[in-house]
This record gives sequence, C-alpha cells and structure tokens, in this order.
Amino acid sequence: MRTIAFGFCLALATAAAMAENVVKITGTGAAKTAVEIHVPNKAFEQCLKKNLELSGCFTVVPKGSVRVIGTPGAIRAEGGGKVISCTKAFADDKSARMAARELSDAMCEAYGQQKGFARDKIVFLNRGRAKSKGEAMPGEICVGYPDGLDVRQLTSDGKMTVFPRWRTDGKTILYISDKNGAPQIWEMDTESNRRSTKWSFKGSPTGIAVSPDGTRVAAILSFQGNPELYVLQGDRFTRLTNTANASEGQPTWSPDGKKIAYVSNETRHPQIYVIDVATKAKRRLTSIGRENIDPDWGPDGRIVYITKRGGAQVAVMSPADGDSSAQLVTEPANWEHPSWSRDRRHVVANRDRALFVIDTEKEGGDAPRQLFYAEGNWISPCWIR
Repeated sequence: MRTIAFGFCLALATAAAMAENVVKITGTGAAKTAVEIHVPNKAFEQCLKKNLELSGCFTVVPKGSVRVIGTPGAIRAEGGGKVISCTKAFADDKSARMAARELSDAMCEAYGQQKGFARDKIVFLNRGRAKSKGEAMPGEICVGYPDGLDVRQLTSDGKMTVFPRWRTDGKTILYISDKNGAPQIWEMDTESNRRSTKWSFKGSPTGIAVSPDGTRVAAILSFQGNPELYVLQGDRFTRLTNTANASEGQPTWSPDGKKIAYVSNETRHPQIYVIDVATKAKRRLTSIGRENIDPDWGPDGRIVYITKRGGAQVAVMSPADGDSSAQLVTEPANWEHPSWSRDRRHVVANRDRALFVIDTEKEGGDAPRQLFYAEGNWISPCWIR
C-alpha cells in the first residue's frame, strides 16, 4: 500500500517531462478604463486604487476618462455617461477601506462588465518552520481581502493545519487540524472564531472540498486503509474510489455538484482525474507534464491547476478536453494552490512564501500581483465564491 503525506505531498522519481502540447493565451483583453481619484482620505484612495488595478479593468492615472470625487458619505465615480455613488460615511481607516471595496466592485460591473471581487475574502495559512527534521510544520489560519489589507489571524494553535475551505454561507470554513492530537475535520465561524470538530475518523483526512450547494463535503479519508475519495453528508459517507495501490487527494467539485476532480498517483505520477458522484465512473484529465496537481473547478466550468513542465506553472483547462486545452497563465516558478475568484478571470495562488492574484485572461497582460508584504510563509489560499 502506498502512503500519502499529510497535505498530499507525494514523493516522485525524477523523470523527463512528456512532450508539451499547450494552447498559449493570446492578448485579446479589452482596453482598460483610465480612472483618476480625488478623495480626501488616504485609506480610501489607496484601497480603491489597489482594488481597481487588481480587477484588470482599470488603470489609475492623474487624468482619466472616469473621475472619483467627493467627500466621505458623498463619493461618486462619474464618466462614460455613468454615475456610481458611494454614500457610506466612514470615521476610521477600516470603514474607509470597506467603502472603497464596495465602490470598486460597483465600478467593475458598470465599466468592466465583470463581477468585482474586492469584498470577497480569502482564507489562507501562515505556515511556520519545522524545528527538527521530520517534524510537522504548524499552520495558523488567516483571513483577509484580495488587496491584502485588514488581514486577521483566526487561530493560534501551533498545530498542523491544512485545507481551509469556505462553506457557502460566506463566513464559515472547514479545515483539517491535529489540534486534539490527531487530524480531524473542524468547522469555524470566521466572524466569531467559534469552532468545533465536525468529523473524526480513524486515520488521517488529507483533503476536503465543500459542494456548491453546501450540503456535502468531498474528503480524502484513510480509515478503511488507503487514502480514498469519499462524500460526507451528515453522519453518512459514500466511498467513490477504490485504488489499492495508489493514493487520492485534493478534491474539488464541479459547479453543478455532479462531479469531483481530484488527484491520484495510480500511474506513479500525480495526475488529475474526474469522477461522477452518482455512477462512480471516472476518467483521467491530464497526461502532459510529469505532475499535475492542485485542481480548483471554477464557476464557469474551467479547472485551474498546477502543472510541472520545467517548473511549476498555473494552467487552466476545459475538463471536456483535458490538458490538450491547457493554457499556461504564469511562467515556471514555485506556484501552488490556485483558487478561482467569482469573476471567472482571476485566481489567487502562493509562490515563494507569498500570495499573488493572477490574471488568467491574456498573455502579456497584468503580471501576478502580490497581495501584501509581511514576514511569514503564506500558503494554501481559498477564495470565497
């Protein structure tokens, strides 16, 4: 029986990458709207500028076709025959930033014809360093906004923690932690920090994902032997895979909740598969590259994932066509754990101990933007949708 490390880290033999057949993204994005900001509040101005530029729809300049003017409680964006008002009063920097995020989202829909994501929180981990060889590294859960401002640390357990995942209510997360001495699936309210164990199994859970309707959880469990893919619903569980000589990991649901993509090393190298929840029929999605991992099934039906082709790169594919449809959206680097935004265009991922927002729309467009600069090892982001 093959074993799997906590967090789905597989040991791989060195092998030459398979021949690549990749569809590169071409520069077809719409021109950005030029925005000038004249608001006498530094926190509002800086937050609005960062979120507008993160969206990929705007560039902030001294003189633009859209002007943001006014004072707190009476701010408006005007230009192009449109006026968007922000009537929220704010008395401190935190409330000023929340007002700026709200205006940014409204401007994205009005001028960019895409959903804004400035108010969509990201949950992630700050992973420490092991004190000795073979020791598990602790991970503390944090939450913040894509602009990297107002980050809060939710846990201070000093324990191994992995896979924080949002529930559909927008405030509750599930995650795996050995806080009580053995890995369990926990549930936490990110607003009150109240938490409790949700499921406990013999063996180690090593991956979870919440279904789009919030009623089920896909989980990698080993209580029946090998790490296999299950679906949890209340006190019931259904086993979907049966691969005695391999390990599964990193599940993610299709938008309609009928299928689950996951990673398996049943061919010795980790590749992405998809399984029908009702029939348990499965098929392999990837074969190009020595390793394909970290899938996240987005709201428009595409899967973002990490492919190892001379280096770890973020790629996007259609599950109907598999990796023959792959589009590489970053250069080779140490990319991990991409997660879609609800705008169907951007993903958040970690690289070199930092978090980045990546524009998947066009080659030669916006380079990945780092969310914030702070000491730590920031990994495993999950964007609320």
